[in-house]
Amino acid sequence: MFRIKKLAVGISLGTALLAGTSIPTLAQTRQSHERWNPPHQSDTYRAEVETIASKNGKLTRKFVKGTVFEDRNRNGKLDRREQGISGVMVSNGKDVVLTDNKGQYTLPAKTGGLKNFTVFVTKPAGFELPVDQDNIPQFYYHHMPQGSPQMQFDGLPATGPQPKAINFPMVRGAYKKHFKIAVSGDPQPYSNNEVGYVRDSLANELAMRDDLEIVLIEGDIMGDDLGLYPRFKRIMSAVGKPVYFVPGNHDLNFDAPTDENSLDTFKREWGPSYYSFDIGDVHFVTLDNMRYPCTPDIDNADGKHDFCNDPQTAPTYNGIIDAAQMEWLANDLALVPEDKLLVFSMHVPLVSYVDMTSTKHQTDNAQWLYDLVGNRPAVALSGHTHTLENFLPGEYYEGWQESLGLGPTPFPHIITGATSGSWWSGDIDEFNLPMSIQKLGAPRGYLIFEFHGNSYSNRFKAAAKSEQEQMSVDFLSPTFLGWYQTMKDWASMPSASRPETPPVNINDLADTSILTADDLAGGTQLMINVWNGSRDSRVWVEIDGKSAVQAQRTQSGNGEGKAVSLDPFALKKQMYVFRYAAKSESGNERTQGFEQFRGSHYGTADPQPISRSNWTESSNHIWAIDIPADLENGIHTVKITTQDQFGKTYTSHKTFEVMEERPAPYFRTELFE
Repeated sequence: MFRIKKLAVGISLGTALLAGTSIPTLAQTRQSHERWNPPHQSDTYRAEVETIASKNGKLTRKFVKGTVFEDRNRNGKLDRREQGISGVMVSNGKDVVLTDNKGQYTLPAKTGGLKNFTVFVTKPAGFELPVDQDNIPQFYYHHMPQGSPQMQFDGLPATGPQPKAINFPMVRGAYKKHFKIAVSGDPQPYSNNEVGYVRDSLANELAMRDDLEIVLIEGDIMGDDLGLYPRFKRIMSAVGKPVYFVPGNHDLNFDAPTDENSLDTFKREWGPSYYSFDIGDVHFVTLDNMRYPCTPDIDNADGKHDFCNDPQTAPTYNGIIDAAQMEWLANDLALVPEDKLLVFSMHVPLVSYVDMTSTKHQTDNAQWLYDLVGNRPAVALSGHTHTLENFLPGEYYEGWQESLGLGPTPFPHIITGATSGSWWSGDIDEFNLPMSIQKLGAPRGYLIFEFHGNSYSNRFKAAAKSEQEQMSVDFLSPTFLGWYQTMKDWASMPSASRPETPPVNINDLADTSILTADDLAGGTQLMINVWNGSRDSRVWVEIDGKSAVQAQRTQSGNGEGKAVSLDPFALKKQMYVFRYAAKSESGNERTQGFEQFRGSHYGTADPQPISRSNWTESSNHIWAIDIPADLENGIHTVKITTQDQFGKTYTSHKTFEVMEERPAPYFRTELFE
């Protein structure tokens, strides 16, 4: 039983205006948002946080109070015979208190700049929160007497006077020592078409699973058009499990006057921008590490944040944990047993490989979090970069010191990849979805975390692929490099002087699984992209059943900068995209070629590469091994085995040929003339 017999006192230790006005507001969109409840959710606990209005409707006081209670009849109301739950953490976003032996709490409401505030409860292990019709957990109350300022997308409604009491219902559940969750970054659909991609990929796959406790989305739920939230919410409800959300930079209200209102639409739809909850021996913490708009006086005092210098005409965000959250988190963790595993979720990474020199796409005060956590077991999860990156304790890269003043990371940090891959780019696959290979060469997908007590393991689940498929393999040969360099030179030309038609196309690339004598003499490597690989992964290669040889990781994570490590498997798909050439006589200009981002139109043109920023020309999860130059002519096989940091083993195979010269590739018509 989760009961503590006395009341603990609160602990106090001390966010581009979208163009146009024709997009419907959330209120208008919601009118057509049909609620639904799939059959497999018929026993789901559905209720709301209970607010008790004052009798005269004019209550104003310096504190807020209420009860956390066991909702035995599951109606969301504190009935006469229902009991409070003691020892539950409740917060106003700064202070954190524990409920007393009657389940009651009292928190400051008018002090410390908290005229507008959110009260939320930290779900204790062994209890379950109610969810709404879309499986969004109900554990919070937003208080904003006047409502949000007028913005393009509706924010929080006016609440009026402060409630007499705010009561949080929950029901008993199992204390789960062993459970699984799904974690994904950046669905980021910019249009209804792309919301459909989310439906047919992430939502569809997760709806077929019956082994998940919750789903975590690591930010950029949407691609700027927040009016698409209701449809997205309805689609994700098909998962049938509670879904928790992290705010991302594409979830911001770009016309918010200050950071205080920059996530009001997010808060309206999903809940607080930062919060915590417990499952078993794991304490989950969600953070909002974006300040929007960032300003020169606050963010660029160090001269490293010039992008913050013009908040009026060029507003943007900066990656940082603000002072209010720092205070809240210190208070929160002070009440959490030190042997619990801390799982932090945020959008902007603490640190990154792909953006290692950036002061915008990493977190300014990561060191503060490191110091706060100390030696407690912890792991940090994030999204934002559309990459899959694993950093283990002691690993670091050159750019971290320059940009953030950081050395090795003290606890694991995982950038969880993206549902959208590289922003729904690339050609259409067999499921009519964009291939959208991520920037470091991994496919679209998500992670499955499995917790045992306060330890965890994880596995990457590539979209529409078997869980056993964990790598891509291809040859980096002189033949491939010649084609790649020709395409790269063309793509690097100024767009005004670049010919529309590339000098070569994918059909000009010879069969790279035929290695000629020139390929072997010139040096050929087998490039192995282990999508969820880390410093502690191991990769072995066996050619023709002979003794296994260990491949070498192309990035060691010992303080170096980025190394060039080309991934031929990914580059073949990134550097020549047929989707550009889509043409029709329909008369609809927007169906010619394709769209990405905020209506950016690509095509109609001869097939060509996607943006070079998305080419896999370096990666921290590629292993390489030299192919022996003395291989005999004939057919050969290679077996690749990788073992991850948790001891899980995966294999892949590739068959290739060795020839003196590459044979004619096409039908030999001369034989039939």
